[in-house]
Amino acid sequence: MPPFVNGYIRFVDAVNYRIGRAVMYGIFVMVAILLWSSISKAFFFPSLWTLEAAQFAMVAYYVLGGPYSIQLDAHVRMDLFYGNWSARKKAWFDVFTILFLIFFLGVLLYGAYDSTSYSMQYGERSASAWRPYMWPIKVVMCIGFSLMLLQAVSELFKDIARIRGEDV
Repeated sequence: MPPFVNGYIRFVDAVNYRIGRAVMYGIFVMVAILLWSSISKAFFFPSLWTLEAAQFAMVAYYVLGGPYSIQLDAHVRMDLFYGNWSARKKAWFDVFTILFLIFFLGVLLYGAYDSTSYSMQYGERSASAWRPYMWPIKVVMCIGFSLMLLQAVSELFKDIARIRGEDV
């Protein structure tokens, strides 16, 4: 593979690895929010913000952790036939399927960007009693989809290198 492709793979993998390792502790943030929700309902007064804050934390957890999951090959896959294939045949199949993923992520990113710009332009707020602004979580979604798209391209390059018999 050309040096710029190897550099791209190393850079994207390093960024997504570090972000994924940091974001995986976000589950504790979400648990803390939900714990506070339970405690406040039982002993004090119900908090208006806890459910929605937990939902936002979950969105950030999943969307920013997605590229890390792709990188570690920890995502869900139907292994009925795939598990018995050779590494080269798996790489061919992955090249084919990752093109669909790249298209899908491109559509998601386009929609997320459009929704985020609308949200910022008009000051969109949630319809709940807490009424937080929606643009921060939408920005997180745009960042997550962008990172996932970059990671998918990195995986495409790695699969092409496997097909060519090269090491990345």
